[in-house]
Amino acid sequence: MKTLIKNIKLLVQTEQNPKKWVAGADMAKIDNIENAYLIIENDKIFDFGEMKNLPKIKFDKEYDASGKLVFPSFCDSHTHLVYAGSREIEYIDKIKGLSYEEIAKRGGGILNSAKLLANTSEDELYKQSLERINEIIMLGTGAVEIKSGYGLNTENELKMLRVIKRLKETTDIEIKSTFLGAHSIPLEYKTNQTEFVDLVINEMLPQVAAEDLADYIDVFCDKGFFTPQDTDRILMAGMKYGLRAKIHANELDYSGGVQIGVKYNAISVDHLEYTGDDEIKELLNSETMPTILPGAAFFLGMIDTPVRKMINAGLPIALASDFNPGSSPSGNMKLIMSFGIIKLKMLPEEVINAVTINTAYAMGLSETHGSIAKGKIANFFITKEIPTYQFMAYAYGSNLIDKVFLKGKEVIQNTNNISSNI
Repeated sequence: MKTLIKNIKLLVQTEQNPKKWVAGADMAKIDNIENAYLIIENDKIFDFGEMKNLPKIKFDKEYDASGKLVFPSFCDSHTHLVYAGSREIEYIDKIKGLSYEEIAKRGGGILNSAKLLANTSEDELYKQSLERINEIIMLGTGAVEIKSGYGLNTENELKMLRVIKRLKETTDIEIKSTFLGAHSIPLEYKTNQTEFVDLVINEMLPQVAAEDLADYIDVFCDKGFFTPQDTDRILMAGMKYGLRAKIHANELDYSGGVQIGVKYNAISVDHLEYTGDDEIKELLNSETMPTILPGAAFFLGMIDTPVRKMINAGLPIALASDFNPGSSPSGNMKLIMSFGIIKLKMLPEEVINAVTINTAYAMGLSETHGSIAKGKIANFFITKEIPTYQFMAYAYGSNLIDKVFLKGKEVIQNTNNISSNI
């Protein structure tokens, strides 16, 4: 089946020779085609170019995108969207002056989500999570990474990962699964953290691997959570099961997480509010993608990652949503683009690269997602009539997406908030 999108005002983020990522000064460059066409064959991009060069072939379906732009779908490489309930009451505590760490010490934060999840059935957890998946699809996301981490025991970690696997099997969005057993320290292990690390390594990890439930392994290596030594042990164990690392690092302090991530060839190190010269030097000599989560810094009122310094040093930058109930309750990647230009002082071109090509790499999907290129999966969206591609990040509060396509088919949202393809 061949589908034509014609008369595209601007086809954004095109590649003739796809790159694994974009770094440094190149982040300020994107290739676009004016008055363009895009041809889809089944689930892949078949061809694209200027309308004057449109081949004279028969199409099964045509869409007219006059006055509209076409973007590759967002890739969101860091989320926790499989969770139960919500935590808005904690945010009131935050407004009253309590810090993230203080809320966690009172049994709030991740521990609160763990309690809610333990009391939620797998079917109900799937139902809640599917609603969030459908929401982010309609907001333009075509690939997403989802972490466990609200289980904090073997039974509930496996429950989360099974829900993620079920989402993979029942939706058309591309999903990567990450085992984050070491997300927080349960209250019963507060005086014996090593024993909990042993549980993660010796009980959780073998069962996760036996059921093939994870693509990656993650650790929250930061002040008040897991030490570099804990992280080293867990990542070493993960390697034995073929799980590449993704690391929560340097959100709360200079934790050593970046250095551990690079040591283990992590595909990404994420958060990075505390990033100095030593961390930049480590990352420059690595295959690890620095991934910034500006939604969390915004929601928690934390310092911003020194992105300009990192780009000027020659690093690539990815931006992800960190969609979760406690510190970033939004999976809107267009909003993340806006945080990139407003809070992090990134150029529009830089944020486009940061939410497409670079986040695709941070999920191991750079060969199939993240740009408009022949042979890549046909995940893209058509905007409403807007003046320029820069308008996407500029108009931070507006819904500018008209149609969404996953695997070459238009996604239609029905009255039950369940997306389906036609």
